[in-house]
Amino acid sequence: MRLPRFQPALIASIVAALFGLSLMAVAQATMPVTGTWLSADGGTKVRVSDCGGKLCGKVVWLNEPIDKATGQPKTDKRNADASKRARPLLGVQVVQGMKPDGDNKWSGQIYNADDGKVYQAHVTLVSDNAMRVQGCVLGILCKSQTWTRAD
Repeated sequence: MRLPRFQPALIASIVAALFGLSLMAVAQATMPVTGTWLSADGGTKVRVSDCGGKLCGKVVWLNEPIDKATGQPKTDKRNADASKRARPLLGVQVVQGMKPDGDNKWSGQIYNADDGKVYQAHVTLVSDNAMRVQGCVLGILCKSQTWTRAD
């Protein structure tokens, strides 16, 4: 029985495709939490990215982007730094300097625009489409919520 002869170009294409898929799998395994996430209340989407081996994330969408009182785009009006209160909420970095802290876990800081404060935080990927976000005061008083993947 004679085996079929494959064209070198076909073999090269198959190898390239498999190599590309393996590179994508490696990238997803190292930072599976990157992407766009919807907050638990459905009001905000945050794009989480790899920033030099750490996670960072900024607001990319608001369910209600216009401040009803002013008729203008919402701003960071509760920021503890008065010089930042006029900046638009869209584009504000809320996930800051999260370092790997175990399997599918990262620790760093998170900014809460609702009260204008920065908290110690932990992010845990609980599934491909859900991550637990926990903010803590003094490392012991913590509040958690689950964000869902939006992309």
